[in-house]
Amino acid sequence: MSMQAVILAAGEGVRVRPLTKSRPKAMIPVANRPIIEYVIDSLVKNGIRDIVVVVGYRKEQVTRFLNQLDVSIDVVVQDKQLGTAHALQCAESKIHGDFLLLPGDNYIDPQSLGRIKGIHNAVLVKEHSNPSNFGVVLLKDGYVSSIIEKPAHAPSFLVSTGIYSLTKDFFSHIKGNNMTDSVSAMIQNGVPVRALAADDWEDAIFAWDLLKMNRRRLSNLTAGRNGTVSRQTTIVGAVSIGKGSIIGPNTVITGPVIIGEDCTIGSNCCIMPNTSIGSRVSIEPFTLIGNILVMDDTVIGSHSRIVDAVIGERCTLADHTSCSKARGLLEVEGGLIRSEFGAILGDNVISGPFTRYQNGIVGNNSKVEGNESVISRNIPDGSMVI
Repeated sequence: MSMQAVILAAGEGVRVRPLTKSRPKAMIPVANRPIIEYVIDSLVKNGIRDIVVVVGYRKEQVTRFLNQLDVSIDVVVQDKQLGTAHALQCAESKIHGDFLLLPGDNYIDPQSLGRIKGIHNAVLVKEHSNPSNFGVVLLKDGYVSSIIEKPAHAPSFLVSTGIYSLTKDFFSHIKGNNMTDSVSAMIQNGVPVRALAADDWEDAIFAWDLLKMNRRRLSNLTAGRNGTVSRQTTIVGAVSIGKGSIIGPNTVITGPVIIGEDCTIGSNCCIMPNTSIGSRVSIEPFTLIGNILVMDDTVIGSHSRIVDAVIGERCTLADHTSCSKARGLLEVEGGLIRSEFGAILGDNVISGPFTRYQNGIVGNNSKVEGNESVISRNIPDGSMVI
């Protein structure tokens, strides 16, 4: 019997708002591919094609995307997002034997999955600089002695990636709706759980973490030019340009940079490394962007300088917009979080000329008048900043 995989993609990803208001976290594009696509790729590279995906929040989007892949995927719906173990239980009837359990909104490399896939009852673990955001793992002789979910003071830097290799018996140990509680119950019932180190695992906890994920995914970008590039354009390094895209004269692009389809990049622009530009994006002349993730159908005005930013779909930024990285404290989900980035803009944000962004979040469907500064502020959806 072949190994199966269950991918959990039912959650919203509340801490990644405003970007998850219109899409689940698993569907956020990183280097122009939804995060869940990397997970499926890593499974397929390990010969695992019997895949069940549990969907819930904005499930139509995930299902539509999965239907166009060349791997046939079983989709199961979790009606209420009660927790990870509950999501797994929704897929119980589809599981026949040994299986891998993976979050759909984390990147994992194929080699790490290869290390864990043949082992009964194992978890991939990784050191993390902010362990309190995860299940912290304590080990004894290479086996898990306990997992502490999101402790205020973490006893170690080793965290669970949420990627498990389990047997069908696991369902008899499920306790409550949470995976950590259920795995802890299994350990208490005397079933040893091995801990294996993951090589390349990433979870974007907050929206600005997507910039790091984007950089890492672009580091092995394959160059390709399908668009129309002016003779006076300078391209250095790995740059991928989608079909229908037009690059104007005297523009300099330094890879790694990925540009989607049907984009228009004006003349005299400068596109710096670690930049992902979705499809149908327009960047007007004399603009510099870099270390940035721009989603589909967005327009960036001329004479702008925008770095260290995540910009949602259908945004319109007027000319002379400036955005640069700064440190600050931001209120996210009722708590104050230290952060360092330029801007996170939700979908459909309209921003006037000469606007400045530093360490600022602007919610979906908001309008920022010209000459404004958004510095270390988290502006709610549908706001007007004047």
